[in-house]
Amino acid sequence: MSPQLEHILDEVRKYHQEGQDARAFVPGVTEIWPSGAVLDEEDRVALVEAALGMSIAAGKLSRRFERDFARRLQRRKAHMTNSGSSANLLAVSALTSHLLEDRRARPGDEVITVAAGFPTTVNPILQNGLVPVFVDIDLPTYNTTPERVAAAIGPRTRAIIMAHTLGNPFQVAEIAQLAEDHDLLLIEDNCDAVGSTYDGRLTGTFGDMTTVSFYPAHHITTGEGGCVLTSNLALARVIESLRDWGRDCWCEPGESDTCHKRFGYQMGTLPAGYDHKYIFSHVGYNLKSTDIQAALGLSQLAKVDEFCAARRRNWQRLRAALDGLPWLVLPEATPRSDPSWFGFVLTVDPAAPFGRAALVDFLENRKIGTRRLFAGNLTRHPAYLDRPHRIAGDLTNSDLVTEHTFWVGVYPGLTDEMIDYVAASITEFVQEHR
Repeated sequence: MSPQLEHILDEVRKYHQEGQDARAFVPGVTEIWPSGAVLDEEDRVALVEAALGMSIAAGKLSRRFERDFARRLQRRKAHMTNSGSSANLLAVSALTSHLLEDRRARPGDEVITVAAGFPTTVNPILQNGLVPVFVDIDLPTYNTTPERVAAAIGPRTRAIIMAHTLGNPFQVAEIAQLAEDHDLLLIEDNCDAVGSTYDGRLTGTFGDMTTVSFYPAHHITTGEGGCVLTSNLALARVIESLRDWGRDCWCEPGESDTCHKRFGYQMGTLPAGYDHKYIFSHVGYNLKSTDIQAALGLSQLAKVDEFCAARRRNWQRLRAALDGLPWLVLPEATPRSDPSWFGFVLTVDPAAPFGRAALVDFLENRKIGTRRLFAGNLTRHPAYLDRPHRIAGDLTNSDLVTEHTFWVGVYPGLTDEMIDYVAASITEFVQEHR
């Protein structure tokens, strides 16, 4: 590092330290957000150093982050994207690649998912001409079950994609085995669950492909950003092609002849020797991220264990404080799991003398941020009413969470004092209605 750069970064550290807000938490005045990024001095320095290096596209920092993140999630390959939504789009689009041969999903084939989820898990299914098959969930884990998935499998089922709800793992070992038994591909949407484990094994290591989001609400952030991971090198090749315009070439940025036969290919009906950098084998996109995002990701990745520990600690503190309150269904971890929680989910008993809306309004008036369990029952939204889909069984619990469920935050930016205020506020509201 040059003396000039070292001086600039020292000044950045001073700027960060001088700009820290030391105001105390004031109950009912200070906003308690349900989620958010936790950014420190090293994050600011990483961003400035990357910017000064004029790393404005995907390059060496992106490749380094991909290697480090793949190692962290125990996958062979990771491909950064511009969002977690794009990560899901790439993973589902990979199902349709001609390179999968007999396992290739074709228009009209089915992909099993849950109805109570987030649209970006489902949208890529429709965008690829496939048909989502919706299954219900259980309370208080808010995940589906292997039995429901097994009952949903039909002659045109090709894959399963579902998220670990709010960081709580679904029974991923059993569902992965179910996928293997039926020759289906499994995509784990791990966007809310980095650091969670099932049977002592990290979520994101069971599926054929895994997706992650680095949006500021998530476990680590790159601002906007996401990632697709796999240990299947054939799938990794498809994902990279789809992300990078659909090109067949695998040269890194700034490279021109990694395969040593750039002008030695004949593909499609192109003339022999056509430049491999401009041969396209998939109908792809440009969904890459940048080195500036990767620089922040590398800084955040160094703190991921600390962040996950804080999420678990905050969740446990809130769970203990609310234990035994009437009329509230409190969340529970899936058996044999250790979630790195994304949020603390609550369902108001339909028989309670108050409704979800009243409790949410009470909390919001106290500056305690709340969120719905994402879309609730997706099949009830205007975007999906006239779209091809199939419902396996009933969606009773998906409808229940649509009406009665919300969640509050446990992210690392919340202090014990904030968590205790959230618990006290919920308790006060419930006890007023006893």
